[in-house]
Amino acid sequence: MNILQPGPGVGGHCIAVDPWFIVAANPAEAKLIRCAREVNDYKTRYVLKNILKTISTMQEPVIACLGITFKKDVDDLRESPALMIVNQLAEKISGKVLVVEPHIQTLPAVLSQHKNVALTNLEDALSSADIIVLLVAHTVFTAEKLTASHAIIIDVVGVIKRKHAANFAIA
Repeated sequence: MNILQPGPGVGGHCIAVDPWFIVAANPAEAKLIRCAREVNDYKTRYVLKNILKTISTMQEPVIACLGITFKKDVDDLRESPALMIVNQLAEKISGKVLVVEPHIQTLPAVLSQHKNVALTNLEDALSSADIIVLLVAHTVFTAEKLTASHAIIIDVVGVIKRKHAANFAIA
């Protein structure tokens, strides 16, 4: 995982958790580590806030959330910021949340409890979404596929480069 790439925060079983043990053991000497973890933890709230702002004028929006693993091209959901965002989004909206995660076969329990969340494939999600939120840069999520959709795109991970965004308004 390259932690210097854009994204909804750093997850996984080590990087997302272990620094808090260091902070707890040496709070006075671990101020920078604490600050870094707080910034990372805030990123999920920042992304969620921007999604909610984007849909604020929509009635019953269909939101396609692409990727819920903690990093690209794996099936590991541990401490995934993308999963946290999708869960909080499902709790806050009345619209439908379509989850596209090519590396899992069923929704995790935290998402399957929501009646407005469904696991689907990329093509179906792109054709029916009002908003596409790209949360994990899985290899199958290409700029060409995404920009062919007429939906609003929130690219948290930087898949859509400037050359592909020529016809988009960047906010």
